[in-house]
Amino acid sequence: MNITVGERLIGALPKVGIRPAVDGRVKGVREIYEEPTMLLAKKTAAFISENVRHPNGLPVQCVIADKCIGGAAESAMCADQFSRENVGLSLTISKSWCYGAETMDMTPCIPKAVWGTSGSDIGGAVYLTAVLAAHDQKGLPAFMIYSREVQDKDDYSIPDDVKASILQFVKAGIAVAYIKDKSYLSVGGTSMGIAGSMVDQNFFQSYLGMRNESVDMSEFIRRIEEKIFDEQEYEDAIKWTRSNCAEGEDTNPEERQHSRAQKDAAWETSVKMAMIMRDLMVGNQQLNDKGYEEEALGHNAVCAGFQGQRHWTDQFPVGDYMEAILNSSFDWTGIRQPYILATENDSLNAAAMLFGHMLTGSAQIFADMRTYWSPESVKRVTGESLTGRAKDGMIHLLNSGPAALDGTGEQTKEGQPVIKPFYELNQQDAERCMAAVKWRTADAMFFNAGGYSTEWLTKGEMPITLIRLNIVKELGPVMKIAEGYAVNIPEKIHTILNARTTPTWPTTWFVPNITGRGAFKDVYSVMARWGANHGSFSYGHIGAELITLASMLRIPVSIHNVDDKRIFRPSSWDAFGTDDLENADYRACKAYGALYK
Repeated sequence: MNITVGERLIGALPKVGIRPAVDGRVKGVREIYEEPTMLLAKKTAAFISENVRHPNGLPVQCVIADKCIGGAAESAMCADQFSRENVGLSLTISKSWCYGAETMDMTPCIPKAVWGTSGSDIGGAVYLTAVLAAHDQKGLPAFMIYSREVQDKDDYSIPDDVKASILQFVKAGIAVAYIKDKSYLSVGGTSMGIAGSMVDQNFFQSYLGMRNESVDMSEFIRRIEEKIFDEQEYEDAIKWTRSNCAEGEDTNPEERQHSRAQKDAAWETSVKMAMIMRDLMVGNQQLNDKGYEEEALGHNAVCAGFQGQRHWTDQFPVGDYMEAILNSSFDWTGIRQPYILATENDSLNAAAMLFGHMLTGSAQIFADMRTYWSPESVKRVTGESLTGRAKDGMIHLLNSGPAALDGTGEQTKEGQPVIKPFYELNQQDAERCMAAVKWRTADAMFFNAGGYSTEWLTKGEMPITLIRLNIVKELGPVMKIAEGYAVNIPEKIHTILNARTTPTWPTTWFVPNITGRGAFKDVYSVMARWGANHGSFSYGHIGAELITLASMLRIPVSIHNVDDKRIFRPSSWDAFGTDDLENADYRACKAYGALYK
């Protein structure tokens, strides 16, 4: 399988701006620190490019100011350079005292951090506190990067704790810069009264800096009937699908089952839907050759949602194949970056999926928060007892529209189940994911027109982070984060519990990490306080990175189980309180307001 790495959206990739700052006094102190500071800037830029990738797999590039910044004029020169180079976030570095307000980054709406080296003889830490005070006073929040260990004057290394802070800041800052000026594409309208499906344009525009685009679902019918898709690619796609998508049992009553011809037609429509949705999101230059110049452009959508129920699914095949394949890290073209496509046009879950993908480069798993199963209920229903991580209860994540096939946990690293960044996948990873999936005929009780959904079970014990965005009137957006594990349970328990819902959808058994307090007092409390019927999960424990990203966007985090030691927010958040961090986060986000207000 070939791997496709590269950009498919319109707009230059954002870069990290490195700002080496020095004491501006010439014929004295500046000459001492100019070369060492620039050297440290170059080492930092190399470190970032070697360790951070864009979600499309390309390495993040850095731009270093042409000269060290010693005052307001050189700050202006740097700002001009960065504006021409498409810098989306800045990191100021200093090994010495500098003039704070004269050397600081005054560019609005981009994430900022300052690293002042820790040394009693050179004043980098003194500058750090001074310039952060200026940032706070001017309402331009910045992240403090400061090592616990004192460095010598001639030490140009990057301490490990500084490396960790730089990576956390850069990953989140690149996410903020990358999604700006992209689009959310709403295909259809509100699905079944779901709140997240009521697309809030103010949220996308004010908080994320994104456009909102909207297309009626009838556009699928037009493009299918008029063959507004790459017909040669379709032949490759349907052939790949027939070879790789194994059908499962049709459990519908015999009188409700479709004929073989109807089922084959549903496959053909489903494949065309996947191609058309992709073309709507990012365009397809092959359509130019067919005379469809406008359609070839797409909507520059970094994420999208499909209404489906019920105005589509009462008459046409479900969109589950489209959602499963596009959200996955592979298809008939080979291994490639996942597309972010939300079931039932849940735009807020699409945004949560987008955040997770921006931070990891991996596929995101859309799921229903279906059921909390207590140990007592499991024992009553199955006669069996939960053990291991699940002994105190678990949450059934069950997607009513199939999620990315990466969620099977069939990709492995060092013998453990993982969800890899797409650019780390190999052919065996993709083949194992496909082999673990059965494509079941859609439940006719809900979906008269048929189509195919997926049946699979996530392998445990995989670390995952569950994410949700909600919008609360008079408050705005809030984020919920739950780190935990996908767990393995006995086959008998899974079979009995899964049969109580529908076997035609994928399942993940989830146990959040419990802290014993608040929303994480126990597993039940997490389910009870989730605040929405959907969530999405990302591989790994990325709660700290999500909190950093949320602070950049001025989105408070209402519940999370991330250790306080891992939390990294702008230094000005401390001014709102250091004891009750949740309260301080709310008040800071309210004070600063939406990033693009």
